[in-house]
Amino acid sequence: MTLLHIGFLVNPIAGMGGRVGLKGTDGVVERARELGAEPVSPDRAEDFLDALSPLFEDDKHDVSLTVCPGEMGAKECENENLPFETVHLDISDETTADDTKRCVLALADAGVDIIAFVGGDGTARDILDAIKDHGLEDILVIGIPAGVKMYSAIFVLNPRDAAEVIRLVEEGKTGETEFEIMDIDEEAFRNDELEIRLYGYMKGPSVPARFQGAKQASPATVDEKEAQEAIARYILENMDENETYILGPGTTVKSVADLLEIKKTTLGVDLYKDGEVHNDLNEDQILDLVDDFSKTKIIVSPIGHQGMLFGRGNQQISPKIIKKVERDDIIVMSTPSKLKGIEGGTLKVDTGDNSVDEMLRGYIRVLTDYKEIRLVKIE
Repeated sequence: MTLLHIGFLVNPIAGMGGRVGLKGTDGVVERARELGAEPVSPDRAEDFLDALSPLFEDDKHDVSLTVCPGEMGAKECENENLPFETVHLDISDETTADDTKRCVLALADAGVDIIAFVGGDGTARDILDAIKDHGLEDILVIGIPAGVKMYSAIFVLNPRDAAEVIRLVEEGKTGETEFEIMDIDEEAFRNDELEIRLYGYMKGPSVPARFQGAKQASPATVDEKEAQEAIARYILENMDENETYILGPGTTVKSVADLLEIKKTTLGVDLYKDGEVHNDLNEDQILDLVDDFSKTKIIVSPIGHQGMLFGRGNQQISPKIIKKVERDDIIVMSTPSKLKGIEGGTLKVDTGDNSVDEMLRGYIRVLTDYKEIRLVKIE
């Protein structure tokens, strides 16, 4: 039995901009706090560590854990009562990209075989920089999703999947693969513009069923646009003027707004009520605007290739909101080509609330054309 030395790193501010509608956290942490944002990473980290703990309790497994100091890992490990070592490193009161990079180097110096990190695309990019700058390409990396968008392929579907991947690595049941790391301009994103490019590749364990894959944009073809409009026309014909509609992000949902002749925040969440649209809302604003959730519907479309329905880029539609809306009142739109391109052919959810994820799982109706519905499984 060969010891697997696990490194653990947490970006404590990742994802704070999600539910308050800031579409990211880079450079706007104070603004997020002013809007009432709360840390996301600690709960995600502890969920992962809780799922990882059986590896330390079972004699069949040989693992050790080295973590970053304070809020970047040690605090969460203390809460879960796991055996661990901490790298000796001073970190800033408000952690920065430089802290992340120095933590990666310290974990490498400690001899870790694999780094599990909690964060988003920006954290992944910082880790890749550290790996490239110091020639650490032999270290495997796993991303535990806690950011807002997370378009990079390095992320597993949810924190517990990361623990399962590590178990498979320890048992020698995985290969290795290169994952795409995407670079997203957050300032452009906040201005409703998606500027995304391939930043590089990072090596991780090959367990395709557990990783989300990289986002792919909907093709800007005539056929695709016509398919989107056909679905939107069917939705429009069945709309009730007495109901409220929460409109998720993306060009597919935007086709509904276009037919309604209202403005749509392409990369944000909007609300249509009483013939008026309220744009680019956060969780609290949605809760304030909805008078009766029994007469409210959510219109969403999965992220291309990933198949993520909730938990990536639409955290404003929070578990609290989803709980208030009946599952049957979630309208899912997807063109046939988009559905065909989804990894594994199934939809995914990662709301941050395990009970809500469980409630959403199972088969759901997906509108794929005018009056055409397919039953698709949510994992």
